[in-house]
Amino acid sequence: MNLVNECFFKVKKDCFKYISSQETKTEKFKNKDKMIKSFLIPVCFWIAKKASKKKPLLIGLAGGQGTGKTTISSIIKIILIRYFKFKVFKISLDDFYKTREQRYQLSKKIHPLLMTRGAPGTHDVNLISHFLRNTKKKKFKALNLPKFDKSIDDRTKKKKWYKVKSRPDIIIFEGWCVGAKPQKNMELIKPINSLEKIFDKSMKWRKYVNFQLTNKYKKFHNLIDCFLYLKAKDFSLLRRWRLKQEKKLLLKYKGKKKLKIMNKDEVSKFMMTYQRVTEQMFKTAEKFSSIVMMLNDKHQIINIKIKK
Repeated sequence: MNLVNECFFKVKKDCFKYISSQETKTEKFKNKDKMIKSFLIPVCFWIAKKASKKKPLLIGLAGGQGTGKTTISSIIKIILIRYFKFKVFKISLDDFYKTREQRYQLSKKIHPLLMTRGAPGTHDVNLISHFLRNTKKKKFKALNLPKFDKSIDDRTKKKKWYKVKSRPDIIIFEGWCVGAKPQKNMELIKPINSLEKIFDKSMKWRKYVNFQLTNKYKKFHNLIDCFLYLKAKDFSLLRRWRLKQEKKLLLKYKGKKKLKIMNKDEVSKFMMTYQRVTEQMFKTAEKFSSIVMMLNDKHQIINIKIKK
């Protein structure tokens, strides 16, 4: 029995259990055996070779809205724990969104579009950098890290936050713009959608977002050891997948008070705030990523590129 088959035999029960928890009556995962054996297990062997017990390996996993970052990173985590026996901590860039109140103040001070979570500048980058730097220190200090609840568009209460009591061997930091590079100022001039054309005529929002990528985001990106990128075909596909995510949220939180679920028009407008950086990542992410997973329009990994 080769190592991939041996690994699959040990992890498939836990992986399938997790996948089942993410399925709905109408949305079922297909070809999950192939996804795990042909793609995710080889990725985990690559990660295991890079990992060291002396200091944590920081992995940035990026991909556009709806590409399956949470699902894929969760399965990778299961494999790394179950077969390779690593201590793995996984967290999303989304959990570091600024609070609604902080974004409200930012929208008043800088630009109204900064009330909408998503774009660089709406995350607590100082907290991210503190977290990543702390994991590199010789003496690790226990941390409480935020959790963000998209259904209320705000952070959860502190009692529900992540508690990191000991240093992980591997940290998976997933997020749609993890590793994103800024554009040249000349590239910002032409609006790429109606939102930019109507609501950002002065380019103040675009310039602010780009400045964040050039400075604060670049600093925490430099702390990450390697990047994995999930590449979809185009932005219109991401928009369709994001709408599906919103429908799943509706099923999950049905009946909950203060529910903030977006309709089709709201999703379309929301996605416009992501479009510029996402399309820039289509061009640049393959260059700096150690692993690129190509996705088809059915959310399936169809090819993988691994740099040695």
